[in-house]
Amino acid sequence: MVLAEWKEAVLAAIARACRAAFHRDPEGLEAGFPPEVGLGDFAVACFPLARPFRMSPAEIAARIAAAASPEPPVAAIRAAGPYLNVALQPAAFFGASIAALREAGDRLGNSAAGAGRRVMVEYLSPNTNKPLHLGHLRNAALGIAITRLLEATGHRVIPAILINDRGVHICKSMLAWQRFAGGATPASEGMKGDHFVGRWYVRYAIEAEKDPSLEPAVQEMLQRWEAGDPEILALWKTMNGWVYEGFAETYRRFGMRFEVVYYESETYKLGKDVIADGLARGVFTRDERGNTVFVLPEKPFGREKDGSPKRVTVLRPDGTSLYITQDIGTAIRKVTEHALDSSVYVVGSEQEHHFHCLFAILEALGFPWARACRHLSYGMVYLPEGKMKSREGKVVDADDLIEGMVELAAEEIRRRDPEGRLAAEEIRRRAETIGVGAIKFYLLRVRPAQSIHFDPAESISFDGFTGPYCQYAYARIFGILEKAAERGIAEESADFGRLGNPEETLLLRHLLQFPEEVAAAAAEFSPARLAVHVFNTARAFNQFYNRHAVLQAETAGLAAARLALIRATALVLKRGLELLGLEVLENM
Repeated sequence: MVLAEWKEAVLAAIARACRAAFHRDPEGLEAGFPPEVGLGDFAVACFPLARPFRMSPAEIAARIAAAASPEPPVAAIRAAGPYLNVALQPAAFFGASIAALREAGDRLGNSAAGAGRRVMVEYLSPNTNKPLHLGHLRNAALGIAITRLLEATGHRVIPAILINDRGVHICKSMLAWQRFAGGATPASEGMKGDHFVGRWYVRYAIEAEKDPSLEPAVQEMLQRWEAGDPEILALWKTMNGWVYEGFAETYRRFGMRFEVVYYESETYKLGKDVIADGLARGVFTRDERGNTVFVLPEKPFGREKDGSPKRVTVLRPDGTSLYITQDIGTAIRKVTEHALDSSVYVVGSEQEHHFHCLFAILEALGFPWARACRHLSYGMVYLPEGKMKSREGKVVDADDLIEGMVELAAEEIRRRDPEGRLAAEEIRRRAETIGVGAIKFYLLRVRPAQSIHFDPAESISFDGFTGPYCQYAYARIFGILEKAAERGIAEESADFGRLGNPEETLLLRHLLQFPEEVAAAAAEFSPARLAVHVFNTARAFNQFYNRHAVLQAETAGLAAARLALIRATALVLKRGLELLGLEVLENM
């Protein structure tokens, strides 16, 4: 049985007792876990009955408990002030719960909440003038997790990426390479393509401080690109190709997957026709300078300090686009091409106003799906030296961070293998899973809106609120199950009636809550909620295992029952980590 079915059984038992005590059905009662394990398996507050029964909740609880004649699977109903604490028969509670968890298997946590709905999740949005950095990794971690959570709740999710492949910042790398590279290539320098191009972006910043003539040269190059100059387009395609090759390697290593790829060079002209039509219909107006503007509704945008309406420019007087111009066109293109019900944009918190404006404009243009669009805003990522920078070359590159984390994981693995039994390839394989998982979990464990101070040493720790801690709990269980198989302990002989101590009960609670936590994390667009639950489950397992023998339990039936309990725990840990984008290891 799943958690909802247990709650129904508990409420049905209380309803029978209520009818016996008061000859009427209770309404508005809810069952949940009591704050302390020793109080019972479920608790029900009687406050909703006080007014209709014209009696204090404590007296109501006492009379219901006195009238109760529990039937299986309920073992006892006891009053505790205004609460009714319900104990279930351990054999039924543990046995049926574990059976349901194991039957769900890889589908654990799945639901049909979003069945039939098509959602595009756009994330990452890199520039083709430099490699990805730590901020991109937070964006990617959120995009991956949200995609998987929405898929688990029945949505048809289309992961997408918009690559910023044009503009003056791209031309800066191109001009610096043209002037200073001497024909060097990623192959000749032995560098990943994105890092190679990023070198020239940094070089431009250095040279521009000494040579003011570079700025107009960049503007000229941009104009030549927009005019379709064959020489500039060829260089642009070559350098972007180097970047894409580098990006692909980082995508693979971090587990990013995109079904749809948009390029700014193909979308920056979108939206102009829509704005022209909106201008004719009165959705937009022109200001005194000739800009095409949208007057923002007073609710929720408010007014300017002088009392005038707030406005957002959607087209310049000369007809050139702004970012919001192309975002209007791209949003419509997404829905048209992919029959979407909604779009999710994973973009930093500095763009919150931009997306509020975008969604308001789309709604004013007559697109009802705009109300279902969502900006998943997230905070900055900081390191000990402060906020990340890129122009000065001080950015924390994603590849460097990943490699550094993998090496930290490898050091820990070697420390735990003093005899050197593991081959170098196996150490590397495990370290890759642990290192990448450590980054993802650390970036996901707080709510998206919060800024993060990323601590590499803390994130890789096998103790505490970390990915490796959860992965290690899974590996620990797998090791126990292997030993059990070697000893021929059959879980079919499980005596679930022997279970029920506080640690076992707390662990079972976490397992039963897992589907609800997945649904809540998806509905709230907060992978942090699931990360907390996975960690709490791992911690509950460790607390159980540190206090109670499994393979050496008092009886074979108890050993088998505990094995079944921890096998179900492994299912929850694996599924939870997978939904967060982490892989598990059977040995660490």
